Amino acid sequence: MTSFIDFIVSKAMTVYPKAADRFRRSAYASSLLSGVLLAVSFPSYPSIHFELLAWVALVPLLLTVADDPSSGSVFRKSYAAMLAYSAGALWWVCIATLPGGIMTIAAQAFFMTVPFMLFFLCNRFWGLRRALVAFPFMQVGWEWLYMQQDLSLGWLTLGNSQANLNAMVQYADITGVWGISFWLSSFNVLVVLAVLGGRRLLVPYAGALLAMVLAPLAYSAVVLHAPGGAGRAGTIRVSLVQPDIDPYEKWDRYTGSETLELYYRLTGRAVRESRPDLVVWPETALPFFILDDGNDEYLLSLRRALSLWRAPLLTGFSDIVYAAPGDAPSSAGPGKFDRQSGRFYETYNASMLLSPGVDSLQVYRKVRLVPFAERVPYTEYFPALEQLTFSLAGVGSWGRGPGPSLMELHPADRKRVRIANIICYESIFPGYVSEFVREGAELLTLVTNDGWYGTSYGPWQHLAIGRLRCIENRRAMARCANTGVTECIDPFGRTIARVPWWEEQVLNAELPLGRELSFYTSHPDLLPKVCVAVSLLVVASGGIGRLSLRARRS
Repeated sequence: MTSFIDFIVSKAMTVYPKAADRFRRSAYASSLLSGVLLAVSFPSYPSIHFELLAWVALVPLLLTVADDPSSGSVFRKSYAAMLAYSAGALWWVCIATLPGGIMTIAAQAFFMTVPFMLFFLCNRFWGLRRALVAFPFMQVGWEWLYMQQDLSLGWLTLGNSQANLNAMVQYADITGVWGISFWLSSFNVLVVLAVLGGRRLLVPYAGALLAMVLAPLAYSAVVLHAPGGAGRAGTIRVSLVQPDIDPYEKWDRYTGSETLELYYRLTGRAVRESRPDLVVWPETALPFFILDDGNDEYLLSLRRALSLWRAPLLTGFSDIVYAAPGDAPSSAGPGKFDRQSGRFYETYNASMLLSPGVDSLQVYRKVRLVPFAERVPYTEYFPALEQLTFSLAGVGSWGRGPGPSLMELHPADRKRVRIANIICYESIFPGYVSEFVREGAELLTLVTNDGWYGTSYGPWQHLAIGRLRCIENRRAMARCANTGVTECIDPFGRTIARVPWWEEQVLNAELPLGRELSFYTSHPDLLPKVCVAVSLLVVASGGIGRLSLRARRS
Protein backbone atom coordinates (compact mmCIF):
# COMPACT_ATOMS: atom_id res chain seq x y z
CA MET A 1 0.00 0.00 0.00
CA THR A 2 2.82 2.37 0.73
CA SER A 3 4.74 1.76 -2.49
CA PHE A 4 3.06 4.68 -4.23
CA ILE A 5 4.07 7.10 -1.45
CA ASP A 6 7.54 5.59 -1.11
CA PHE A 7 8.18 6.19 -4.79
CA ILE A 8 7.31 9.90 -4.55
CA VAL A 9 9.21 10.45 -1.32
CA SER A 10 12.26 8.61 -2.63
CA LYS A 11 12.48 11.15 -5.44
CA ALA A 12 12.24 14.01 -2.98
CA MET A 13 14.95 12.49 -0.78
CA THR A 14 17.57 13.05 -3.44
CA VAL A 15 17.10 16.82 -2.99
CA TYR A 16 15.99 17.21 0.63
CA PRO A 17 16.93 13.90 2.31
CA LYS A 18 16.31 14.83 5.96
CA ALA A 19 13.04 16.69 5.36
CA ALA A 20 11.75 13.95 3.06
CA ASP A 21 12.59 11.26 5.61
CA ARG A 22 10.68 13.08 8.38
CA PHE A 23 7.78 13.58 6.01
CA ARG A 24 7.65 9.87 5.15
CA ARG A 25 7.62 8.89 8.81
CA SER A 26 4.75 11.24 9.57
CA ALA A 27 1.30 9.66 9.92
CA TYR A 28 -0.08 12.53 7.84
CA ALA A 29 2.38 12.40 4.96
CA SER A 30 -0.02 10.73 2.55
CA SER A 31 -2.88 12.97 3.63
CA LEU A 32 -0.92 16.16 3.09
CA LEU A 33 0.34 14.90 -0.25
CA SER A 34 -3.27 14.41 -1.42
CA GLY A 35 -4.21 17.88 -0.20
CA VAL A 36 -1.31 19.51 -2.00
CA LEU A 37 -2.02 17.66 -5.24
CA LEU A 38 -5.68 18.68 -5.11
CA ALA A 39 -4.79 22.32 -4.45
CA VAL A 40 -2.25 22.45 -7.28
CA SER A 41 -4.69 20.82 -9.71
CA PHE A 42 -7.34 23.47 -9.06
CA PRO A 43 -7.58 26.41 -11.53
CA SER A 44 -5.19 29.27 -10.83
CA TYR A 45 -3.58 31.66 -13.29
CA PRO A 46 -4.33 31.01 -16.99
CA SER A 47 -0.76 30.02 -17.80
CA ILE A 48 -0.70 27.29 -15.13
CA HIS A 49 -2.24 23.91 -15.95
CA PHE A 50 -1.87 21.02 -13.51
CA GLU A 51 -5.42 19.68 -13.86
CA LEU A 52 -4.24 16.13 -14.50
CA LEU A 53 -2.88 15.85 -10.96
CA ALA A 54 -6.49 15.58 -9.75
CA TRP A 55 -6.70 12.22 -11.52
CA VAL A 56 -4.37 10.72 -8.89
CA ALA A 57 -4.62 13.23 -6.06
CA LEU A 58 -6.93 11.11 -3.89
CA VAL A 59 -4.79 7.98 -4.18
CA PRO A 60 -2.40 8.67 -1.24
CA LEU A 61 -5.29 9.55 1.09
CA LEU A 62 -7.40 6.53 0.11
CA LEU A 63 -4.42 4.22 0.60
CA THR A 64 -3.57 5.58 4.03
CA VAL A 65 -7.15 5.39 5.37
CA ALA A 66 -7.87 2.04 3.75
CA ASP A 67 -6.21 0.00 6.50
CA ASP A 68 -6.82 2.42 9.37
CA PRO A 69 -9.17 0.86 11.97
CA SER A 70 -9.72 4.07 13.95
CA SER A 71 -12.52 6.47 13.01
CA GLY A 72 -10.73 9.28 14.84
CA SER A 73 -7.53 8.69 12.94
CA VAL A 74 -9.38 8.54 9.60
CA PHE A 75 -11.08 11.84 10.38
CA ARG A 76 -7.80 13.52 11.33
CA LYS A 77 -6.06 12.28 8.20
CA SER A 78 -8.98 13.28 5.98
CA TYR A 79 -9.27 16.68 7.62
CA ALA A 80 -5.52 17.29 7.22
CA ALA A 81 -5.81 16.53 3.50
CA MET A 82 -8.87 18.69 2.98
CA LEU A 83 -7.37 21.51 5.05
CA ALA A 84 -4.28 21.53 2.83
CA TYR A 85 -6.55 21.45 -0.23
CA SER A 86 -8.75 24.30 1.01
CA ALA A 87 -5.85 26.44 2.17
CA GLY A 88 -3.96 26.02 -1.11
CA ALA A 89 -6.99 26.71 -3.29
CA LEU A 90 -8.82 29.35 -1.22
CA TRP A 91 -6.12 31.35 0.60
CA TRP A 92 -7.04 34.39 -1.49
CA VAL A 93 -10.31 34.80 0.45
CA CYS A 94 -8.16 36.06 3.32
CA ILE A 95 -7.16 39.08 1.22
CA ALA A 96 -10.70 40.42 1.50
CA THR A 97 -11.37 39.30 5.08
CA LEU A 98 -8.84 37.45 7.21
CA PRO A 99 -11.32 36.10 9.80
CA GLY A 100 -13.77 35.15 7.07
CA GLY A 101 -11.05 33.48 5.03
CA ILE A 102 -9.80 31.39 7.93
CA MET A 103 -13.34 30.34 8.81
CA THR A 104 -14.09 29.49 5.18
CA ILE A 105 -11.01 27.30 4.82
CA ALA A 106 -11.57 25.50 8.13
CA ALA A 107 -15.29 24.91 7.53
CA GLN A 108 -14.86 23.83 3.92
CA ALA A 109 -12.25 21.28 4.98
CA PHE A 110 -14.58 19.90 7.66
CA PHE A 111 -17.47 19.35 5.28
CA MET A 112 -15.25 17.69 2.69
CA THR A 113 -14.25 14.94 5.13
CA VAL A 114 -17.74 13.42 5.01
CA PRO A 115 -17.19 11.12 1.97
CA PHE A 116 -14.06 9.70 3.58
CA MET A 117 -15.88 8.98 6.84
CA LEU A 118 -18.58 7.21 4.81
CA PHE A 119 -15.81 5.31 3.06
CA PHE A 120 -14.51 4.26 6.49
CA LEU A 121 -17.95 2.93 7.45
CA CYS A 122 -18.33 1.01 4.19
CA ASN A 123 -14.86 -0.44 4.67
CA ARG A 124 -15.93 -1.73 8.06
CA PHE A 125 -19.25 -3.06 6.77
CA TRP A 126 -18.37 -4.44 3.36
CA GLY A 127 -14.62 -4.63 3.07
CA LEU A 128 -12.13 -2.49 1.20
CA ARG A 129 -12.89 -3.32 -2.42
CA ARG A 130 -16.62 -2.76 -2.11
CA ALA A 131 -15.98 0.46 -0.20
CA LEU A 132 -13.72 1.66 -3.00
CA VAL A 133 -16.39 0.92 -5.61
CA ALA A 134 -18.93 2.87 -3.54
CA PHE A 135 -16.63 5.83 -2.95
CA PRO A 136 -17.38 7.79 -6.18
CA PHE A 137 -21.10 7.59 -5.41
CA MET A 138 -20.51 8.90 -1.89
CA GLN A 139 -18.22 11.66 -3.11
CA VAL A 140 -20.65 13.00 -5.72
CA GLY A 141 -23.75 12.44 -3.60
CA TRP A 142 -22.26 14.44 -0.75
CA GLU A 143 -21.00 17.23 -3.02
CA TRP A 144 -24.53 17.72 -4.28
CA LEU A 145 -26.20 17.49 -0.86
CA TYR A 146 -23.69 19.95 0.55
CA MET A 147 -24.59 22.55 -2.08
CA GLN A 148 -28.28 22.35 -1.23
CA GLN A 149 -27.97 24.12 2.12
CA ASP A 150 -27.12 27.72 2.98
CA LEU A 151 -23.83 26.99 4.76
CA SER A 152 -22.35 25.61 1.58
CA LEU A 153 -19.54 27.36 -0.21
CA GLY A 154 -19.42 24.66 -2.87
CA TRP A 155 -16.39 26.18 -4.57
CA LEU A 156 -14.13 23.14 -4.27
CA THR A 157 -16.37 20.60 -5.97
CA LEU A 158 -13.87 18.09 -7.35
CA GLY A 159 -15.09 18.44 -10.94
CA ASN A 160 -14.32 22.17 -10.88
CA SER A 161 -10.63 21.30 -10.97
CA GLN A 162 -11.02 20.40 -14.66
CA ALA A 163 -12.91 23.56 -15.66
CA ASN A 164 -10.17 24.83 -18.00
CA LEU A 165 -9.61 21.44 -19.63
CA ASN A 166 -12.05 21.95 -22.50
CA ALA A 167 -10.79 19.00 -24.48
CA MET A 168 -11.77 16.64 -21.64
CA VAL A 169 -14.98 17.96 -20.10
CA GLN A 170 -17.48 18.45 -22.91
CA TYR A 171 -19.51 15.54 -21.52
CA ALA A 172 -20.66 17.98 -18.83
CA ASP A 173 -23.56 18.71 -21.21
CA ILE A 174 -24.82 15.25 -20.18
CA THR A 175 -23.75 14.91 -16.56
CA GLY A 176 -22.87 18.40 -15.43
CA VAL A 177 -19.91 19.00 -13.14
CA TRP A 178 -21.17 16.02 -11.11
CA GLY A 179 -20.12 13.66 -13.88
CA ILE A 180 -16.63 15.14 -13.89
CA SER A 181 -16.37 14.59 -10.12
CA PHE A 182 -17.60 11.01 -10.57
CA TRP A 183 -15.11 10.37 -13.37
CA LEU A 184 -12.17 11.72 -11.36
CA SER A 185 -13.15 9.79 -8.22
CA SER A 186 -13.55 6.59 -10.24
CA PHE A 187 -10.15 7.05 -11.87
CA ASN A 188 -8.51 7.54 -8.47
CA VAL A 189 -10.24 4.39 -7.21
CA LEU A 190 -8.99 2.40 -10.20
CA VAL A 191 -5.45 3.56 -9.50
CA VAL A 192 -5.80 2.43 -5.88
CA LEU A 193 -7.12 -0.97 -7.01
CA ALA A 194 -4.22 -1.24 -9.44
CA VAL A 195 -1.72 -0.50 -6.65
CA LEU A 196 -3.37 -3.07 -4.39
CA GLY A 197 -3.70 -5.66 -7.15
CA GLY A 198 -0.01 -5.86 -7.91
CA ARG A 199 1.59 -6.90 -11.19
CA ARG A 200 -0.94 -9.67 -11.86
CA LEU A 201 -3.72 -7.17 -12.53
CA LEU A 202 -1.56 -4.43 -14.00
CA VAL A 203 -2.61 -4.95 -17.63
CA PRO A 204 -6.41 -5.05 -17.04
CA TYR A 205 -6.32 -1.99 -14.84
CA ALA A 206 -4.01 -0.15 -17.24
CA GLY A 207 -6.49 -0.82 -20.04
CA ALA A 208 -9.39 0.48 -17.96
CA LEU A 209 -7.45 3.62 -17.00
CA LEU A 210 -6.52 4.28 -20.62
CA ALA A 211 -10.18 3.89 -21.65
CA MET A 212 -11.19 6.44 -18.99
CA VAL A 213 -8.78 8.95 -20.52
CA LEU A 214 -9.74 8.28 -24.14
CA ALA A 215 -13.53 8.26 -23.70
CA PRO A 216 -13.94 11.95 -22.71
CA LEU A 217 -11.35 12.96 -25.30
CA ALA A 218 -13.32 11.17 -28.01
CA TYR A 219 -16.63 12.69 -26.95
CA SER A 220 -15.12 16.16 -26.83
CA ALA A 221 -13.57 15.75 -30.27
CA VAL A 222 -16.94 14.80 -31.74
CA VAL A 223 -18.78 17.66 -30.02
CA LEU A 224 -16.22 20.35 -30.77
CA HIS A 225 -16.04 19.47 -34.45
CA ALA A 226 -19.73 18.77 -35.05
CA PRO A 227 -21.31 20.97 -37.76
CA GLY A 228 -23.82 23.53 -36.54
CA GLY A 229 -22.21 24.05 -33.13
CA ALA A 230 -24.52 24.08 -30.14
CA GLY A 231 -27.80 24.74 -31.93
CA ARG A 232 -27.26 28.42 -32.60
CA ALA A 233 -30.22 30.73 -32.99
CA GLY A 234 -28.60 33.91 -34.24
CA THR A 235 -26.14 36.23 -32.53
CA ILE A 236 -26.16 39.28 -30.30
CA ARG A 237 -23.67 42.15 -30.02
CA VAL A 238 -22.67 43.12 -26.50
CA SER A 239 -20.52 45.83 -24.96
CA LEU A 240 -19.16 45.01 -21.51
CA VAL A 241 -17.87 47.92 -19.41
CA GLN A 242 -15.03 47.22 -16.97
CA PRO A 243 -14.51 50.46 -14.96
CA ASP A 244 -11.69 49.15 -12.72
CA ILE A 245 -12.97 50.95 -9.61
CA ASP A 246 -11.42 50.07 -6.26
CA PRO A 247 -14.17 47.97 -4.60
CA TYR A 248 -13.43 49.48 -1.20
CA GLU A 249 -13.56 53.07 -2.39
CA LYS A 250 -16.62 53.02 -4.62
CA TRP A 251 -19.04 52.83 -1.68
CA ASP A 252 -17.65 55.87 0.13
CA ARG A 253 -15.39 57.91 -2.13
CA TYR A 254 -17.52 58.30 -5.24
CA THR A 255 -20.78 60.22 -5.32
CA GLY A 256 -23.69 59.01 -7.42
CA SER A 257 -22.93 61.63 -10.06
CA GLU A 258 -19.25 60.70 -10.25
CA THR A 259 -20.09 57.03 -10.61
CA LEU A 260 -22.55 57.68 -13.43
CA GLU A 261 -20.17 60.02 -15.25
CA LEU A 262 -17.48 57.33 -15.33
CA TYR A 263 -19.89 54.78 -16.81
CA TYR A 264 -21.32 57.34 -19.25
CA ARG A 265 -17.85 58.05 -20.61
CA LEU A 266 -16.94 54.40 -21.09
CA THR A 267 -20.34 53.43 -22.49
CA GLY A 268 -20.31 56.33 -24.93
CA ARG A 269 -17.03 55.01 -26.29
CA ALA A 270 -18.46 51.49 -26.56
CA VAL A 271 -21.50 52.68 -28.47
CA ARG A 272 -19.32 54.63 -30.91
CA GLU A 273 -17.05 51.64 -31.52
CA SER A 274 -19.82 49.06 -31.88
CA ARG A 275 -23.57 49.45 -32.17
CA PRO A 276 -24.39 46.94 -29.41
CA ASP A 277 -27.68 45.17 -28.86
CA LEU A 278 -26.90 45.21 -25.14
CA VAL A 279 -24.61 47.19 -22.84
CA VAL A 280 -23.61 45.51 -19.56
CA TRP A 281 -22.28 47.16 -16.41
CA PRO A 282 -20.87 45.00 -13.57
CA GLU A 283 -22.19 43.92 -10.17
CA THR A 284 -23.28 46.84 -7.94
CA ALA A 285 -22.13 49.25 -10.64
CA LEU A 286 -24.59 51.64 -9.02
CA PRO A 287 -23.76 51.30 -5.31
CA PHE A 288 -26.69 53.43 -4.22
CA PHE A 289 -30.47 52.96 -4.19
CA ILE A 290 -31.20 54.51 -7.56
CA LEU A 291 -34.83 53.32 -7.46
CA ASP A 292 -35.46 54.78 -4.00
CA ASP A 293 -37.36 58.00 -3.44
CA GLY A 294 -34.97 60.93 -3.58
CA ASN A 295 -32.82 59.45 -6.36
CA ASP A 296 -35.21 60.25 -9.21
CA GLU A 297 -32.69 62.65 -10.70
CA TYR A 298 -30.13 59.87 -11.16
CA LEU A 299 -32.67 57.55 -12.77
CA LEU A 300 -33.84 60.30 -15.11
CA SER A 301 -30.23 60.99 -16.08
CA LEU A 302 -29.73 57.33 -16.86
CA ARG A 303 -32.83 57.21 -19.04
CA ARG A 304 -31.62 60.25 -21.00
CA ALA A 305 -28.30 58.51 -21.62
CA LEU A 306 -30.12 55.40 -22.88
CA SER A 307 -32.04 57.45 -25.42
CA LEU A 308 -28.73 58.77 -26.77
CA TRP A 309 -27.08 55.33 -26.90
CA ARG A 310 -30.17 53.66 -28.40
CA ALA A 311 -29.20 50.47 -26.62
CA PRO A 312 -30.62 48.66 -23.59
CA LEU A 313 -28.54 48.52 -20.43
CA LEU A 314 -28.14 45.65 -17.98
CA THR A 315 -26.52 46.83 -14.75
CA GLY A 316 -25.90 45.66 -11.24
CA PHE A 317 -27.22 47.95 -8.51
CA SER A 318 -28.19 48.13 -4.87
CA ASP A 319 -31.93 47.74 -4.47
CA ILE A 320 -34.20 48.55 -1.55
CA VAL A 321 -37.78 47.39 -1.03
CA TYR A 322 -40.03 48.73 1.72
CA ALA A 323 -42.80 46.71 3.29
CA ALA A 324 -46.22 48.25 3.82
CA PRO A 325 -46.73 49.79 7.28
CA GLY A 326 -47.23 47.01 9.79
CA ASP A 327 -46.06 44.26 7.39
CA ALA A 328 -42.99 42.06 7.71
CA PRO A 329 -39.97 42.55 5.40
CA SER A 330 -40.30 41.24 1.87
CA SER A 331 -37.49 38.69 2.15
CA ALA A 332 -37.15 35.78 4.56
CA GLY A 333 -35.05 37.08 7.42
CA PRO A 334 -35.08 39.72 10.13
CA GLY A 335 -35.03 42.62 7.68
CA LYS A 336 -34.28 46.17 8.79
CA PHE A 337 -36.50 48.84 10.33
CA ASP A 338 -36.72 52.46 9.25
CA ARG A 339 -37.83 54.45 12.30
CA GLN A 340 -38.59 57.56 10.29
CA SER A 341 -41.21 55.86 8.13
CA GLY A 342 -42.13 53.15 10.60
CA ARG A 343 -41.64 50.45 7.97
CA PHE A 344 -39.49 47.37 7.56
CA TYR A 345 -37.29 47.21 4.50
CA GLU A 346 -34.86 44.85 2.80
CA THR A 347 -31.84 45.60 0.64
CA TYR A 348 -30.72 43.44 -2.26
CA ASN A 349 -27.76 42.79 -4.48
CA ALA A 350 -29.68 43.16 -7.74
CA SER A 351 -29.54 43.79 -11.46
CA MET A 352 -31.94 45.56 -13.79
CA LEU A 353 -32.53 45.89 -17.50
CA LEU A 354 -33.49 49.32 -18.83
CA SER A 355 -34.50 49.82 -22.45
CA PRO A 356 -34.67 53.18 -24.26
CA GLY A 357 -38.20 54.50 -24.55
CA VAL A 358 -39.59 51.87 -22.13
CA ASP A 359 -40.73 53.03 -18.71
CA SER A 360 -40.89 49.62 -17.04
CA LEU A 361 -37.80 48.01 -15.49
CA GLN A 362 -36.89 44.35 -15.37
CA VAL A 363 -35.29 43.57 -12.01
CA TYR A 364 -33.58 40.43 -10.73
CA ARG A 365 -32.50 40.07 -7.09
CA LYS A 366 -29.67 37.75 -6.17
CA VAL A 367 -30.75 34.46 -4.60
CA ARG A 368 -27.53 32.62 -3.85
CA LEU A 369 -25.62 34.77 -1.37
CA VAL A 370 -22.07 34.24 -0.09
CA PRO A 371 -22.37 32.76 3.43
CA PHE A 372 -21.38 35.20 6.21
CA ALA A 373 -20.18 37.82 3.71
CA GLU A 374 -23.41 38.76 1.95
CA ARG A 375 -25.83 37.04 4.31
CA VAL A 376 -25.51 35.00 7.51
CA PRO A 377 -27.30 31.67 6.98
CA TYR A 378 -30.51 30.93 8.87
CA THR A 379 -31.02 34.44 10.24
CA GLU A 380 -34.68 34.02 9.31
CA TYR A 381 -34.86 31.54 12.19
CA PHE A 382 -32.20 32.98 14.49
CA PRO A 383 -31.88 36.78 13.98
CA ALA A 384 -29.06 36.99 16.54
CA LEU A 385 -26.78 35.17 14.08
CA GLU A 386 -26.52 38.41 12.10
CA GLN A 387 -23.68 39.38 14.46
CA LEU A 388 -21.49 36.73 12.81
CA THR A 389 -21.21 38.57 9.50
CA PHE A 390 -17.84 39.22 7.86
CA SER A 391 -19.18 41.90 5.54
CA LEU A 392 -16.94 43.82 3.17
CA ALA A 393 -17.31 47.52 2.45
CA GLY A 394 -20.89 48.18 1.34
CA VAL A 395 -21.68 44.46 1.20
CA GLY A 396 -23.63 42.35 3.61
CA SER A 397 -27.02 41.68 5.14
CA TRP A 398 -28.59 41.40 1.70
CA GLY A 399 -32.06 40.00 1.33
CA ARG A 400 -32.59 36.85 -0.72
CA GLY A 401 -34.44 37.27 -4.00
CA PRO A 402 -37.51 35.22 -4.94
CA GLY A 403 -35.84 33.03 -7.56
CA PRO A 404 -34.66 32.87 -11.18
CA SER A 405 -36.32 35.20 -13.65
CA LEU A 406 -35.48 36.08 -17.24
CA MET A 407 -35.03 39.46 -18.87
CA GLU A 408 -36.25 40.18 -22.40
CA LEU A 409 -34.52 42.26 -25.03
CA HIS A 410 -36.30 43.55 -28.13
CA PRO A 411 -33.56 44.48 -30.62
CA ALA A 412 -34.66 46.54 -33.59
CA ASP A 413 -36.08 44.45 -36.47
CA ARG A 414 -35.45 41.23 -34.56
CA LYS A 415 -37.34 38.77 -32.41
CA ARG A 416 -37.08 39.06 -28.65
CA VAL A 417 -34.01 37.67 -26.92
CA ARG A 418 -34.35 36.15 -23.47
CA ILE A 419 -31.31 36.40 -21.21
CA ALA A 420 -30.41 35.04 -17.80
CA ASN A 421 -28.56 37.40 -15.54
CA ILE A 422 -26.47 35.65 -12.90
CA ILE A 423 -24.84 37.66 -10.15
CA CYS A 424 -21.28 36.73 -9.14
CA TYR A 425 -21.24 33.77 -6.71
CA GLU A 426 -24.40 32.27 -8.25
CA SER A 427 -22.34 31.00 -11.16
CA ILE A 428 -20.91 28.15 -9.07
CA PHE A 429 -24.35 26.52 -8.66
CA PRO A 430 -24.97 24.29 -11.69
CA GLY A 431 -28.56 23.37 -10.92
CA TYR A 432 -29.56 26.97 -10.27
CA VAL A 433 -28.09 28.25 -13.53
CA SER A 434 -29.85 25.47 -15.44
CA GLU A 435 -33.21 26.76 -14.13
CA PHE A 436 -32.75 29.95 -16.16
CA VAL A 437 -32.03 27.98 -19.31
CA ARG A 438 -35.00 25.65 -18.83
CA GLU A 439 -37.18 28.76 -18.60
CA GLY A 440 -35.93 29.85 -22.01
CA ALA A 441 -32.68 31.79 -21.59
CA GLU A 442 -30.78 32.03 -24.88
CA LEU A 443 -27.74 33.76 -23.37
CA LEU A 444 -26.08 33.81 -19.96
CA THR A 445 -24.87 37.10 -18.57
CA LEU A 446 -22.81 37.36 -15.42
CA VAL A 447 -22.13 40.57 -13.50
CA THR A 448 -19.45 40.33 -10.85
CA ASN A 449 -16.84 42.18 -8.83
CA ASP A 450 -13.67 40.20 -8.18
CA GLY A 451 -11.64 43.22 -7.17
CA TRP A 452 -11.73 42.20 -3.50
CA TYR A 453 -9.03 39.61 -4.16
CA GLY A 454 -6.27 41.70 -5.66
CA THR A 455 -4.03 40.02 -8.20
CA SER A 456 -4.52 36.57 -6.67
CA TYR A 457 -5.87 33.73 -8.79
CA GLY A 458 -9.28 33.93 -7.09
CA PRO A 459 -10.84 35.84 -10.03
CA TRP A 460 -9.41 33.31 -12.49
CA GLN A 461 -10.92 30.44 -10.49
CA HIS A 462 -14.28 32.17 -10.58
CA LEU A 463 -13.99 32.59 -14.34
CA ALA A 464 -13.01 28.94 -14.81
CA ILE A 465 -16.00 27.63 -12.84
CA GLY A 466 -18.30 29.80 -14.95
CA ARG A 467 -17.02 28.05 -18.08
CA LEU A 468 -18.62 24.83 -16.89
CA ARG A 469 -22.04 26.50 -16.79
CA CYS A 470 -21.61 27.32 -20.50
CA ILE A 471 -20.70 23.74 -21.35
CA GLU A 472 -23.44 22.20 -19.21
CA ASN A 473 -26.19 24.29 -20.78
CA ARG A 474 -24.63 24.98 -24.20
CA ARG A 475 -25.07 28.71 -23.78
CA ALA A 476 -22.63 31.52 -24.39
CA MET A 477 -21.82 33.87 -21.51
CA ALA A 478 -21.10 37.59 -21.35
CA ARG A 479 -19.12 38.06 -18.13
CA CYS A 480 -18.77 41.67 -17.00
CA ALA A 481 -16.54 42.43 -14.00
CA ASN A 482 -15.90 45.67 -12.14
CA THR A 483 -12.38 44.39 -12.27
CA GLY A 484 -11.09 40.86 -12.27
CA VAL A 485 -11.79 39.21 -15.58
CA THR A 486 -14.24 40.56 -18.16
CA GLU A 487 -14.69 37.95 -20.85
CA CYS A 488 -17.07 36.44 -23.40
CA ILE A 489 -17.29 32.63 -23.50
CA ASP A 490 -18.83 30.41 -26.17
CA PRO A 491 -21.15 27.42 -25.51
CA PHE A 492 -18.13 25.10 -25.38
CA GLY A 493 -16.32 27.03 -22.65
CA ARG A 494 -13.86 28.67 -25.02
CA THR A 495 -12.85 32.32 -24.81
CA ILE A 496 -14.34 34.53 -27.54
CA ALA A 497 -12.83 37.79 -26.30
CA ARG A 498 -11.25 39.16 -23.12
CA VAL A 499 -9.90 42.47 -21.85
CA PRO A 500 -6.94 42.70 -19.45
CA TRP A 501 -7.80 42.68 -15.79
CA TRP A 502 -7.12 45.69 -13.58
CA GLU A 503 -7.57 48.05 -16.50
CA GLU A 504 -10.34 50.47 -17.43
CA GLN A 505 -11.60 48.83 -20.60
CA VAL A 506 -14.62 48.13 -22.79
CA LEU A 507 -15.13 44.73 -24.44
CA ASN A 508 -17.17 44.56 -27.64
CA ALA A 509 -18.05 41.11 -28.92
CA GLU A 510 -20.65 39.10 -30.81
CA LEU A 511 -22.07 36.04 -29.03
CA PRO A 512 -24.15 33.13 -30.34
CA LEU A 513 -27.63 32.55 -28.97
CA GLY A 514 -28.99 29.10 -28.20
CA ARG A 515 -32.42 27.51 -27.81
CA GLU A 516 -31.87 23.76 -27.64
CA LEU A 517 -31.69 22.14 -24.20
CA SER A 518 -28.81 19.84 -23.34
CA PHE A 519 -29.48 16.59 -21.51
CA TYR A 520 -27.98 18.09 -18.38
CA THR A 521 -30.20 21.16 -18.55
CA SER A 522 -33.28 18.96 -18.77
CA HIS A 523 -32.09 16.61 -16.00
CA PRO A 524 -29.64 18.65 -13.88
CA ASP A 525 -29.72 16.59 -10.68
CA LEU A 526 -30.18 13.10 -12.10
CA LEU A 527 -26.66 11.79 -11.52
CA PRO A 528 -26.13 13.20 -8.00
CA LYS A 529 -29.55 11.94 -6.90
CA VAL A 530 -28.65 8.47 -8.11
CA CYS A 531 -25.38 8.77 -6.21
CA VAL A 532 -27.22 9.77 -3.02
CA ALA A 533 -29.59 6.81 -3.38
CA VAL A 534 -26.74 4.35 -3.98
CA SER A 535 -24.75 5.77 -1.03
CA LEU A 536 -27.69 5.49 1.35
CA LEU A 537 -28.41 1.97 0.19
CA VAL A 538 -24.80 0.86 0.62
CA VAL A 539 -24.32 2.41 4.06
CA ALA A 540 -27.74 1.38 5.37
CA SER A 541 -27.54 -2.19 4.12
CA GLY A 542 -24.05 -2.53 5.53
CA GLY A 543 -25.18 -1.30 8.93
CA ILE A 544 -28.22 -3.58 8.94
CA GLY A 545 -26.10 -6.55 7.90
CA ARG A 546 -23.60 -5.85 10.66
CA LEU A 547 -26.37 -5.57 13.27
CA SER A 548 -28.00 -8.83 12.13
CA LEU A 549 -24.61 -10.58 12.27
CA ARG A 550 -24.12 -9.42 15.85
CA ALA A 551 -27.63 -10.60 16.72
CA ARG A 552 -26.95 -14.09 15.36
CA ARG A 553 -23.68 -14.30 17.25
CA SER A 554 -25.35 -13.31 20.52
